[in-house]
Amino acid sequence: MARKLAVVGAGLMGSGIAQVAAQAGWDVTLVDTTQEALSRGLKGIEASWAKFTDKGRLSAQEAAEARQRIVTATDLDAAAEADFVVEAVFEQAEIKQSVFRALDGLVREDTVLASNTSAIPITKLAAVTRHPERVVGTHFFSPVPMMALCELVRGLKTSDETLAAAREFAESTGKTCIVVSRDVAGFVTTRLISALVVEATRLYESGVATAEDIDLACRLGFGHTMGPLATADLTGVDVLLHATENIYGESRDEKFAPPELMRRMVDAGDFGRKSGRGFYSYG
Repeated sequence: MARKLAVVGAGLMGSGIAQVAAQAGWDVTLVDTTQEALSRGLKGIEASWAKFTDKGRLSAQEAAEARQRIVTATDLDAAAEADFVVEAVFEQAEIKQSVFRALDGLVREDTVLASNTSAIPITKLAAVTRHPERVVGTHFFSPVPMMALCELVRGLKTSDETLAAAREFAESTGKTCIVVSRDVAGFVTTRLISALVVEATRLYESGVATAEDIDLACRLGFGHTMGPLATADLTGVDVLLHATENIYGESRDEKFAPPELMRRMVDAGDFGRKSGRGFYSYG
């Protein structure tokens, strides 16, 4: 019998997780509040598969079979029979907690509840459920079909069995996992990239060097594939601003305090590649 996955949130991350899971043989229910959001998510998945088939990385038959494994729903009740649920909604603790409260009353007691959060402590999300031991972090990276890493985050009460189930799920989709054993805000990867982006933004903001030269220094000096400011544009300046705010709010560590420039860029709608302008312009 096929394993059942529910993904709550049909945005870029949620649809990407649904895509790789369906390719791996999971029966996937993709849930969002509107049909429009679900349609956008499915179009993104189908466009990704089209690129993979064009490049010979996936056959047309494999893509068609994976597509048949995905169904959609606008009612969270559709997650009731899932073996594993991944929440991938907006990166705000209150919104995620509301999803976990609702799921807690719907799913079976043996269902694993996972969050794709990049910065919010898992313990904070698990605390609103009756069974915090079954809640875990599964932090995938964007674009999910291309990125090999999944960061598994153990909350204060996450059980060994839940962590093992999360690893099994992530590895079934072809990901390599690292384990975050202490539930600090931002975990490992978001703390590292946030600290680097914050300092790079400060250097750029104060006129020490251009965005191009800061990124070039990281590529040639440290062997990074992409510089921190280009990474911010790819990820979304707004997304990284939320992440640094979450980490700073939890830790009060000044190295994570978001620079004023990041706030003004978000105010102006300069989110990076998705808006056409960030630290760089995209024609």
